[in-house]
Amino acid sequence: MAIVSIVGRPNVGKSSLFNRIIGERRAIVDDMPGVTRDRLYGCVQWKDKSFYVVDTGGLLLKDKDPIMEGMKDQIFQAIEESDVVIFLVDGSQGVTWMDEDVAQVLRSHSSMVVLAVNKIDDFSHEDDVVEAYSLGFERVVGVSALHDRGVDELLDQVVQTLGDKEDTQRPEEGVVSVALVGRPNVGKSSILNALTGSQRSLVSDIPGTTRDSIDAVIEYKGERFRIVDTAGLRRKSRVKDDIEFYSTVRTMDAVDQCDVAIFVMDARELATEQDQRLVGEILARGKGVVLVVNKWDLLPNTPETGDEVNRKLREEFRFVSHAPVLFTSAVSGRRLHRLLDLVSQVRKRRQSRFSTTILNRIIRDMLAFDRLPTDGTGRRLRIYYCTQSAAVPPTFVFFVNDPSIVTKNFENHLSRKIREAGDFDGVPLRLFWRSSHGNNEKA
Repeated sequence: MAIVSIVGRPNVGKSSLFNRIIGERRAIVDDMPGVTRDRLYGCVQWKDKSFYVVDTGGLLLKDKDPIMEGMKDQIFQAIEESDVVIFLVDGSQGVTWMDEDVAQVLRSHSSMVVLAVNKIDDFSHEDDVVEAYSLGFERVVGVSALHDRGVDELLDQVVQTLGDKEDTQRPEEGVVSVALVGRPNVGKSSILNALTGSQRSLVSDIPGTTRDSIDAVIEYKGERFRIVDTAGLRRKSRVKDDIEFYSTVRTMDAVDQCDVAIFVMDARELATEQDQRLVGEILARGKGVVLVVNKWDLLPNTPETGDEVNRKLREEFRFVSHAPVLFTSAVSGRRLHRLLDLVSQVRKRRQSRFSTTILNRIIRDMLAFDRLPTDGTGRRLRIYYCTQSAAVPPTFVFFVNDPSIVTKNFENHLSRKIREAGDFDGVPLRLFWRSSHGNNEKA
Protein backbone atom coordinates (compact mmCIF):
# COMPACT_ATOMS: atom_id res chain seq x y z
CA MET A 1 0.00 0.00 0.00
CA ALA A 2 0.97 3.62 -0.36
CA ILE A 3 2.54 5.34 2.64
CA VAL A 4 1.59 8.77 3.98
CA SER A 5 3.84 10.28 6.66
CA ILE A 6 2.97 13.04 9.13
CA VAL A 7 6.05 15.14 9.90
CA GLY A 8 6.74 18.42 11.66
CA ARG A 9 8.46 19.98 14.63
CA PRO A 10 7.58 18.74 18.12
CA ASN A 11 4.27 19.50 19.79
CA VAL A 12 2.29 20.66 16.75
CA GLY A 13 -0.30 17.88 17.13
CA LYS A 14 1.02 15.11 14.87
CA SER A 15 -0.08 12.31 17.18
CA SER A 16 -3.50 13.90 17.69
CA LEU A 17 -3.94 14.15 13.92
CA PHE A 18 -2.72 10.57 13.47
CA ASN A 19 -5.24 9.34 16.05
CA ARG A 20 -8.00 11.37 14.44
CA ILE A 21 -7.22 9.92 11.01
CA ILE A 22 -7.00 6.26 12.00
CA GLY A 23 -9.85 6.54 14.48
CA GLU A 24 -8.18 5.25 17.63
CA ARG A 25 -5.75 6.42 20.28
CA ARG A 26 -2.79 4.57 18.77
CA ALA A 27 0.01 7.09 19.43
CA ILE A 28 0.76 8.51 22.87
CA VAL A 29 -0.40 12.13 23.09
CA ASP A 30 1.21 14.53 25.55
CA ASP A 31 2.44 18.13 25.70
CA MET A 32 6.01 17.00 26.36
CA PRO A 33 8.15 17.60 23.23
CA GLY A 34 9.58 14.43 21.74
CA VAL A 35 6.84 12.12 22.99
CA THR A 36 6.45 10.19 19.70
CA ARG A 37 9.95 8.82 19.24
CA ASP A 38 9.48 6.01 16.74
CA ARG A 39 7.36 5.78 13.63
CA LEU A 40 3.86 4.38 14.16
CA TYR A 41 1.90 2.89 11.27
CA GLY A 42 -1.86 2.70 10.91
CA CYS A 43 -4.02 1.59 7.99
CA VAL A 44 -6.62 4.01 6.60
CA GLN A 45 -9.30 3.66 3.95
CA TRP A 46 -10.66 6.87 2.44
CA LYS A 47 -12.71 7.29 -0.75
CA ASP A 48 -12.01 3.67 -1.78
CA LYS A 49 -8.29 4.24 -1.30
CA SER A 50 -6.27 2.29 1.26
CA PHE A 51 -2.94 3.53 2.58
CA TYR A 52 -0.70 3.50 5.61
CA VAL A 53 -0.38 6.63 7.74
CA VAL A 54 2.91 7.09 9.60
CA ASP A 55 3.26 9.22 12.73
CA THR A 56 6.87 10.36 13.18
CA GLY A 57 8.74 11.98 16.04
CA GLY A 58 9.06 15.75 16.09
CA LEU A 59 11.95 17.18 14.08
CA LEU A 60 14.32 19.70 15.70
CA LEU A 61 17.17 20.05 13.22
CA LYS A 62 19.42 22.16 15.47
CA ASP A 63 18.96 19.99 18.58
CA LYS A 64 22.01 17.85 19.44
CA ASP A 65 20.30 15.68 22.07
CA PRO A 66 21.12 12.03 21.19
CA ILE A 67 17.48 10.98 21.13
CA MET A 68 16.57 13.96 18.93
CA GLU A 69 19.46 13.10 16.61
CA GLY A 70 18.10 9.58 16.24
CA MET A 71 14.63 10.98 15.71
CA LYS A 72 15.85 13.03 12.75
CA ASP A 73 17.16 9.88 11.07
CA GLN A 74 13.80 8.21 11.66
CA ILE A 75 11.98 11.11 10.00
CA PHE A 76 14.36 11.12 7.04
CA GLN A 77 13.69 7.39 6.63
CA ALA A 78 9.93 7.95 6.85
CA ILE A 79 10.19 10.63 4.16
CA GLU A 80 12.15 8.28 1.90
CA GLU A 81 9.49 5.60 2.36
CA SER A 82 6.57 7.94 1.74
CA ASP A 83 4.37 8.55 -1.27
CA VAL A 84 2.82 11.63 0.35
CA VAL A 85 4.01 13.75 3.28
CA ILE A 86 1.62 15.66 5.53
CA PHE A 87 3.69 18.56 6.86
CA LEU A 88 1.95 19.74 10.03
CA VAL A 89 2.44 23.18 11.59
CA ASP A 90 0.76 24.90 14.53
CA GLY A 91 -1.39 27.74 13.21
CA SER A 92 -1.83 29.25 16.67
CA GLN A 93 1.93 29.92 16.91
CA GLY A 94 2.48 31.05 13.34
CA VAL A 95 5.41 29.97 11.17
CA THR A 96 8.54 29.49 13.31
CA TRP A 97 12.21 29.04 12.44
CA MET A 98 11.77 25.35 13.27
CA ASP A 99 8.98 25.09 10.69
CA GLU A 100 11.32 26.75 8.18
CA ASP A 101 13.98 24.13 8.94
CA VAL A 102 11.53 21.27 8.43
CA ALA A 103 10.26 22.84 5.21
CA GLN A 104 13.80 22.99 3.87
CA VAL A 105 14.26 19.26 4.55
CA LEU A 106 10.95 18.42 2.91
CA ARG A 107 11.71 20.44 -0.20
CA SER A 108 14.95 18.49 -0.50
CA HIS A 109 13.36 15.09 0.00
CA SER A 110 9.80 15.12 -1.31
CA SER A 111 7.69 16.89 -3.89
CA MET A 112 4.53 15.19 -2.64
CA VAL A 113 3.71 17.47 0.30
CA VAL A 114 0.34 18.49 1.72
CA LEU A 115 0.80 21.29 4.26
CA ALA A 116 -1.69 21.01 7.14
CA VAL A 117 -2.11 23.96 9.48
CA ASN A 118 -3.36 22.61 12.81
CA LYS A 119 -5.37 24.24 15.61
CA ILE A 120 -7.65 26.12 13.23
CA ASP A 121 -10.50 25.51 15.62
CA ASP A 122 -12.98 27.96 14.04
CA PHE A 123 -13.34 30.54 11.27
CA SER A 124 -11.68 33.25 13.37
CA HIS A 125 -8.34 31.45 12.89
CA GLU A 126 -8.51 31.17 9.08
CA ASP A 127 -5.95 33.96 8.66
CA ASP A 128 -3.39 31.67 10.31
CA VAL A 129 -3.66 29.41 7.27
CA VAL A 130 -2.67 32.21 4.91
CA GLU A 131 0.65 32.76 6.71
CA ALA A 132 1.59 29.11 6.13
CA TYR A 133 1.70 29.66 2.35
CA SER A 134 5.04 31.41 2.97
CA LEU A 135 6.60 27.96 3.45
CA GLY A 136 6.31 27.44 -0.29
CA PHE A 137 3.95 24.48 -0.69
CA GLU A 138 1.04 24.41 -3.11
CA ARG A 139 -1.44 22.27 -1.20
CA VAL A 140 -2.42 23.89 2.13
CA VAL A 141 -5.33 22.82 4.36
CA GLY A 142 -6.46 24.25 7.70
CA VAL A 143 -7.40 21.57 10.24
CA SER A 144 -8.23 21.04 13.89
CA ALA A 145 -7.19 17.56 14.99
CA LEU A 146 -8.81 18.16 18.37
CA HIS A 147 -12.21 19.16 16.98
CA ASP A 148 -12.12 17.07 13.77
CA ARG A 149 -12.30 20.16 11.59
CA GLY A 150 -10.88 20.05 8.05
CA VAL A 151 -9.62 16.46 8.39
CA ASP A 152 -11.92 15.21 5.62
CA GLU A 153 -10.57 17.88 3.26
CA LEU A 154 -7.03 16.92 4.24
CA LEU A 155 -7.68 13.27 3.40
CA ASP A 156 -9.24 14.33 0.09
CA GLN A 157 -6.00 16.16 -0.72
CA VAL A 158 -3.94 13.12 0.30
CA VAL A 159 -5.97 10.78 -1.93
CA GLN A 160 -5.77 13.25 -4.82
CA THR A 161 -2.00 13.50 -4.39
CA LEU A 162 -1.63 9.72 -4.20
CA GLY A 163 -3.35 9.36 -7.56
CA ASP A 164 -2.99 5.82 -8.85
CA LYS A 165 -0.56 4.54 -6.25
CA GLU A 166 -1.02 0.87 -5.37
CA ASP A 167 -3.50 0.47 -2.51
CA THR A 168 -3.91 -3.27 -2.28
CA GLN A 169 -4.33 -4.26 1.35
CA ARG A 170 -2.03 -6.88 2.77
CA PRO A 171 -4.03 -9.83 4.07
CA GLU A 172 -3.95 -10.34 7.84
CA GLU A 173 -5.42 -13.85 7.89
CA GLY A 174 -2.88 -16.48 8.79
CA VAL A 175 -0.39 -13.95 10.12
CA VAL A 176 1.46 -15.05 13.27
CA SER A 177 1.18 -12.21 15.80
CA VAL A 178 4.29 -11.80 17.97
CA ALA A 179 5.08 -9.38 20.82
CA LEU A 180 8.67 -8.56 21.81
CA VAL A 181 8.52 -8.00 25.57
CA GLY A 182 11.07 -7.28 28.28
CA ARG A 183 12.67 -4.65 30.47
CA PRO A 184 14.16 -1.51 28.89
CA ASN A 185 17.51 -1.83 27.14
CA VAL A 186 17.64 -5.62 26.84
CA GLY A 187 17.84 -5.45 23.03
CA LYS A 188 14.26 -5.87 21.80
CA SER A 189 14.63 -3.22 19.11
CA SER A 190 17.98 -4.63 18.01
CA ILE A 191 16.38 -8.05 17.59
CA LEU A 192 13.55 -6.61 15.49
CA ASN A 193 15.99 -4.63 13.37
CA ALA A 194 18.12 -7.74 12.83
CA LEU A 195 15.07 -9.75 11.79
CA THR A 196 13.78 -7.11 9.39
CA GLY A 197 17.15 -5.98 8.10
CA SER A 198 16.45 -2.30 8.72
CA GLN A 199 16.58 0.14 11.62
CA ARG A 200 12.85 -0.04 12.21
CA SER A 201 13.01 1.05 15.87
CA LEU A 202 15.39 3.49 17.50
CA VAL A 203 18.37 1.68 19.03
CA SER A 204 20.11 3.47 21.88
CA ASP A 205 21.81 2.67 25.18
CA ILE A 206 19.36 4.98 26.94
CA PRO A 207 16.74 2.79 28.71
CA GLY A 208 13.18 3.38 27.54
CA THR A 209 13.97 4.47 23.98
CA THR A 210 10.96 2.61 22.53
CA ARG A 211 7.91 4.08 24.21
CA ASP A 212 5.14 3.02 21.83
CA SER A 213 4.61 -0.38 20.23
CA ILE A 214 6.22 -0.66 16.79
CA ASP A 215 4.99 -3.11 14.15
CA ALA A 216 6.78 -4.96 11.34
CA VAL A 217 5.62 -7.77 9.05
CA ILE A 218 8.17 -10.44 8.07
CA GLU A 219 7.85 -13.36 5.66
CA TYR A 220 9.81 -16.45 6.69
CA LYS A 221 9.59 -19.99 5.30
CA GLY A 222 6.18 -19.35 3.80
CA GLU A 223 4.71 -17.79 6.96
CA ARG A 224 3.97 -14.16 7.74
CA PHE A 225 4.91 -12.81 11.16
CA ARG A 226 3.60 -9.51 12.52
CA ILE A 227 6.11 -8.53 15.20
CA VAL A 228 5.41 -5.77 17.71
CA ASP A 229 8.42 -4.20 19.44
CA THR A 230 6.99 -2.93 22.73
CA ALA A 231 8.25 -0.38 25.18
CA GLY A 232 10.32 -1.83 28.01
CA LEU A 233 8.19 -2.81 30.98
CA ARG A 234 9.17 -1.39 34.36
CA ARG A 235 8.01 -1.96 37.91
CA LYS A 236 4.94 0.14 38.64
CA SER A 237 6.84 2.15 41.25
CA ARG A 238 9.24 3.24 38.51
CA VAL A 239 6.54 4.37 36.10
CA LYS A 240 7.04 8.02 36.97
CA ASP A 241 5.16 9.89 34.27
CA ASP A 242 2.11 9.51 32.09
CA ILE A 243 4.19 8.50 29.07
CA GLU A 244 5.65 5.45 30.80
CA PHE A 245 2.19 4.55 32.08
CA TYR A 246 0.66 4.68 28.60
CA SER A 247 3.55 2.63 27.22
CA THR A 248 3.07 -0.05 29.86
CA VAL A 249 -0.63 -0.23 29.03
CA ARG A 250 0.23 -0.44 25.32
CA THR A 251 2.69 -3.26 25.97
CA MET A 252 0.15 -5.36 27.82
CA ASP A 253 -2.34 -4.63 25.04
CA ALA A 254 0.22 -5.94 22.54
CA VAL A 255 0.54 -9.10 24.65
CA ASP A 256 -3.25 -9.48 24.62
CA GLN A 257 -3.23 -9.29 20.81
CA CYS A 258 -0.34 -11.70 20.19
CA ASP A 259 -0.17 -15.44 19.61
CA VAL A 260 3.35 -15.76 21.01
CA ALA A 261 5.38 -13.43 23.24
CA ILE A 262 9.16 -13.32 22.88
CA PHE A 263 10.45 -12.44 26.35
CA VAL A 264 13.91 -10.87 26.04
CA MET A 265 16.52 -10.72 28.81
CA ASP A 266 20.07 -9.40 29.08
CA ALA A 267 22.53 -12.30 29.50
CA ARG A 268 24.48 -10.24 32.03
CA GLU A 269 21.49 -9.73 34.32
CA LEU A 270 18.97 -12.44 33.47
CA ALA A 271 15.74 -12.43 35.43
CA THR A 272 14.40 -10.09 38.07
CA GLU A 273 11.26 -10.54 40.15
CA GLN A 274 9.58 -8.18 37.71
CA ASP A 275 10.57 -10.45 34.81
CA GLN A 276 9.08 -13.44 36.60
CA ARG A 277 5.83 -11.57 37.19
CA LEU A 278 5.67 -10.46 33.56
CA VAL A 279 6.22 -13.96 32.19
CA GLY A 280 3.56 -15.16 34.62
CA GLU A 281 1.23 -12.47 33.26
CA ILE A 282 1.89 -13.63 29.68
CA LEU A 283 1.00 -17.21 30.63
CA ALA A 284 -2.07 -16.06 32.57
CA ARG A 285 -3.29 -14.40 29.38
CA GLY A 286 -3.01 -17.74 27.59
CA LYS A 287 -0.13 -16.74 25.31
CA GLY A 288 2.72 -18.86 24.04
CA VAL A 289 6.18 -17.80 25.18
CA VAL A 290 9.76 -18.07 23.94
CA LEU A 291 12.54 -16.98 26.31
CA VAL A 292 15.43 -15.12 24.64
CA VAL A 293 18.73 -14.46 26.41
CA ASN A 294 20.26 -11.62 24.38
CA LYS A 295 23.77 -10.08 24.43
CA TRP A 296 25.35 -13.52 24.72
CA ASP A 297 28.46 -12.11 23.02
CA LEU A 298 29.16 -9.98 26.12
CA LEU A 299 29.77 -13.03 28.35
CA PRO A 300 32.99 -15.08 28.57
CA ASN A 301 33.06 -17.73 25.85
CA THR A 302 33.45 -20.81 28.09
CA PRO A 303 31.37 -23.98 28.62
CA GLU A 304 31.06 -23.11 32.30
CA THR A 305 29.38 -19.81 31.43
CA GLY A 306 26.67 -21.53 29.42
CA ASP A 307 26.03 -24.13 32.11
CA GLU A 308 25.79 -21.49 34.84
CA VAL A 309 23.45 -19.20 32.89
CA ASN A 310 21.22 -22.10 31.89
CA ARG A 311 21.05 -23.36 35.50
CA LYS A 312 20.19 -19.93 36.84
CA LEU A 313 17.59 -19.36 34.14
CA ARG A 314 15.83 -22.65 34.80
CA GLU A 315 15.88 -21.94 38.52
CA GLU A 316 14.37 -18.47 38.19
CA PHE A 317 11.80 -19.57 35.61
CA ARG A 318 10.94 -22.92 37.15
CA PHE A 319 7.24 -22.24 36.59
CA VAL A 320 7.82 -22.01 32.83
CA SER A 321 10.51 -24.67 32.48
CA HIS A 322 8.67 -25.98 29.43
CA ALA A 323 9.36 -22.82 27.40
CA PRO A 324 12.00 -22.98 24.65
CA VAL A 325 15.09 -20.85 25.32
CA LEU A 326 17.30 -19.15 22.73
CA PHE A 327 20.75 -17.80 23.66
CA THR A 328 21.61 -15.19 21.06
CA SER A 329 23.19 -11.87 20.17
CA ALA A 330 21.20 -9.43 18.08
CA VAL A 331 24.43 -7.58 17.24
CA SER A 332 26.32 -10.61 15.89
CA GLY A 333 23.20 -12.47 14.76
CA ARG A 334 24.34 -15.62 16.54
CA ARG A 335 21.54 -18.25 16.52
CA LEU A 336 18.99 -15.52 15.76
CA HIS A 337 17.89 -17.41 12.64
CA ARG A 338 16.27 -19.98 14.95
CA LEU A 339 13.96 -17.48 16.64
CA LEU A 340 11.11 -17.47 14.12
CA ASP A 341 11.29 -21.28 13.89
CA LEU A 342 10.70 -21.47 17.64
CA VAL A 343 7.86 -18.94 17.45
CA SER A 344 6.19 -20.92 14.66
CA GLN A 345 6.46 -24.16 16.62
CA VAL A 346 4.99 -22.62 19.78
CA ARG A 347 2.12 -21.09 17.83
CA LYS A 348 1.22 -24.47 16.33
CA ARG A 349 1.36 -26.13 19.77
CA ARG A 350 -0.91 -23.43 21.15
CA GLN A 351 -3.56 -24.53 18.64
CA SER A 352 -3.15 -28.26 19.35
CA ARG A 353 -6.01 -30.56 20.25
CA PHE A 354 -5.82 -33.83 22.16
CA SER A 355 -8.15 -36.69 21.38
CA THR A 356 -10.51 -37.63 24.21
CA THR A 357 -9.14 -41.17 24.02
CA ILE A 358 -5.57 -40.03 24.81
CA LEU A 359 -6.75 -37.76 27.60
CA ASN A 360 -8.68 -40.48 29.32
CA ARG A 361 -5.78 -42.91 28.93
CA ILE A 362 -3.69 -40.39 30.92
CA ILE A 363 -6.38 -40.44 33.60
CA ARG A 364 -6.40 -44.24 33.73
CA ASP A 365 -2.61 -44.28 34.13
CA MET A 366 -2.85 -41.78 36.97
CA LEU A 367 -5.53 -43.81 38.70
CA ALA A 368 -3.34 -46.89 38.44
CA PHE A 369 0.01 -45.47 39.53
CA ASP A 370 -0.43 -42.05 41.17
CA ARG A 371 -1.70 -41.14 44.61
CA LEU A 372 -4.71 -38.86 44.26
CA PRO A 373 -5.31 -36.07 46.82
CA THR A 374 -7.76 -36.38 49.69
CA ASP A 375 -9.76 -33.88 51.72
CA GLY A 376 -9.61 -33.41 55.50
CA THR A 377 -11.90 -36.37 56.12
CA GLY A 378 -9.83 -38.75 54.01
CA ARG A 379 -12.20 -38.68 51.05
CA ARG A 380 -10.13 -39.22 47.90
CA LEU A 381 -10.48 -37.33 44.63
CA ARG A 382 -12.15 -39.38 41.91
CA ILE A 383 -11.69 -38.44 38.24
CA TYR A 384 -14.44 -39.75 35.98
CA TYR A 385 -13.41 -38.39 32.59
CA CYS A 386 -11.84 -35.42 30.81
CA THR A 387 -12.34 -33.50 27.60
CA GLN A 388 -10.50 -30.70 25.81
CA SER A 389 -13.05 -27.91 25.72
CA ALA A 390 -10.99 -25.43 23.68
CA ALA A 391 -7.71 -24.70 21.96
CA VAL A 392 -5.80 -21.39 21.89
CA PRO A 393 -4.72 -22.06 24.55
CA PRO A 394 -5.37 -25.76 25.16
CA THR A 395 -8.09 -26.00 27.81
CA PHE A 396 -9.15 -29.18 29.60
CA VAL A 397 -12.19 -29.90 31.76
CA PHE A 398 -12.00 -32.73 34.32
CA PHE A 399 -15.21 -34.15 35.74
CA VAL A 400 -14.65 -35.26 39.34
CA ASN A 401 -16.53 -36.13 42.50
CA ASP A 402 -15.57 -32.88 44.30
CA PRO A 403 -13.45 -30.06 42.75
CA SER A 404 -12.58 -28.69 46.21
CA ILE A 405 -10.32 -31.70 46.84
CA VAL A 406 -7.98 -30.70 43.98
CA THR A 407 -4.71 -29.17 45.21
CA LYS A 408 -2.34 -26.89 43.30
CA ASN A 409 0.45 -29.46 43.52
CA PHE A 410 -1.78 -32.12 42.01
CA GLU A 411 -2.88 -29.76 39.23
CA ASN A 412 0.75 -28.99 38.39
CA HIS A 413 1.51 -32.71 38.40
CA LEU A 414 -1.34 -33.41 35.99
CA SER A 415 -0.21 -30.57 33.71
CA ARG A 416 3.23 -32.20 33.51
CA LYS A 417 1.60 -35.52 32.62
CA ILE A 418 -0.33 -33.89 29.79
CA ARG A 419 2.86 -32.21 28.55
CA GLU A 420 4.66 -35.55 28.59
CA ALA A 421 1.91 -37.10 26.49
CA GLY A 422 1.74 -34.22 24.05
CA ASP A 423 3.96 -31.48 22.65
CA PHE A 424 3.11 -28.33 24.58
CA ASP A 425 6.49 -26.65 25.13
CA GLY A 426 6.05 -22.89 25.48
CA VAL A 427 2.27 -23.13 25.81
CA PRO A 428 0.17 -22.55 28.94
CA LEU A 429 -2.40 -25.23 29.74
CA ARG A 430 -5.69 -24.39 31.39
CA LEU A 431 -7.29 -26.99 33.64
CA PHE A 432 -10.84 -26.75 34.97
CA TRP A 433 -12.44 -29.07 37.51
CA ARG A 434 -16.16 -29.67 37.39
CA SER A 435 -18.36 -31.74 39.62
CA SER A 436 -19.96 -34.69 37.88
CA HIS A 437 -23.19 -33.50 39.51
CA GLY A 438 -22.88 -30.14 37.71
CA ASN A 439 -23.13 -27.98 40.83
CA ASN A 440 -19.52 -27.00 41.42
CA GLU A 441 -16.52 -25.89 39.36
CA LYS A 442 -12.91 -24.98 40.08
CA ALA A 443 -10.37 -23.32 37.79
